[in-house]
Amino acid sequence: MDHDFDPFTAADYAARMAAAAQAAADAGLAGLLVAPGPDLAHLTGYRPVDTERMTLLVLAAGQDPVLVVPALEAPDAAKSPGAGALTLRDWADGKNPYAVTSPLLDVTGRFGVSDNAWALHLLGLQRELPATSYASLSDALPMLRAVKDERELARLAAAGEAADAAYEQILHVPFAGRRESDVAADLDALLRVHGHSQVDFTVVGSGPNGANPHHEAGDRVIRHGDMVVLDFGGLKHGYGSDISRTVHVGEPTEEEQRVHDIVREAQLAGVAAARPGAACQDVDRAARAVITEFGYGEQFIHRTGHGIGVTTHEPPYMVEGEEQPLVPGMCFSVEPGIYLPGRFGVRIEDIITVTENGCRSFNNASRELALVE
Repeated sequence: MDHDFDPFTAADYAARMAAAAQAAADAGLAGLLVAPGPDLAHLTGYRPVDTERMTLLVLAAGQDPVLVVPALEAPDAAKSPGAGALTLRDWADGKNPYAVTSPLLDVTGRFGVSDNAWALHLLGLQRELPATSYASLSDALPMLRAVKDERELARLAAAGEAADAAYEQILHVPFAGRRESDVAADLDALLRVHGHSQVDFTVVGSGPNGANPHHEAGDRVIRHGDMVVLDFGGLKHGYGSDISRTVHVGEPTEEEQRVHDIVREAQLAGVAAARPGAACQDVDRAARAVITEFGYGEQFIHRTGHGIGVTTHEPPYMVEGEEQPLVPGMCFSVEPGIYLPGRFGVRIEDIITVTENGCRSFNNASRELALVE
């Protein structure tokens, strides 16, 4: 079932910018400097092409939001969804964009800066205002985009439904005798058929390639007897999907089935640990404990999960040492895996959201080891 959603309005973006500015003030920051990327998309709805020309949103409590843009991009910025909630200030080629921006800033302030801001521009601002200092948004405001409202949750649910549907259909295409890249192309097409406007990744790791968690689908021909890790996702209605399932070409060996069962048990344990008040690291610990108990702890080589929203990877992270408490509306992956170098890998991943008394999953496709041809 597909869904239609009313677009976010300038009033919605104004509320987000005001909340972000207040959160910055509460954290002891003079304001926020937001470059093109997921933070800017979340706060304004504007998704410009990221180039060497500086675009920067300046937010501070008690001040009107200002978006500094290159003059040649100002017409597009003026048409963006949140444009009615901010002031545009442009700069022309050959002019100093930092001189345009510096009057908007507290000359001795400490500012939160979006993680993907260009060093070129941050250094330019420091030259203009040498008494200012800066902190990354992931460190200073890790919860900036972490808690989703009901409309955002509905979009994430729709993206999850689409990813489920793509998975169910990929089970019916041939695997054996085709290249990984062929199956990856099928996944890309299926995500788009089910409403994705953007496909971010289509991991197809067959046989020994499955032991590389971020293997890029290549020319290896998938063979009968292969385990195949599938990990794919992108954006639908501006919000992310990300799902992993592991399939087998023909009947699995007893060992392959056992490893898959262990990962499945670990994934269930991670999901069960996701509840309000638990720490992010508790999700990682719960999943990792199962895999370690069965003797594969050293073969689980990545964190258990990552946040998701207007991009497919964002804070918070389900990893040891992350003590941020879970709260309702946080959305993230739970994706333990076991990777046996030179042989095969297994990963199972769902996107879940924390609720008032536990969590719910946006992915409901079967987590059993599916057999494909």
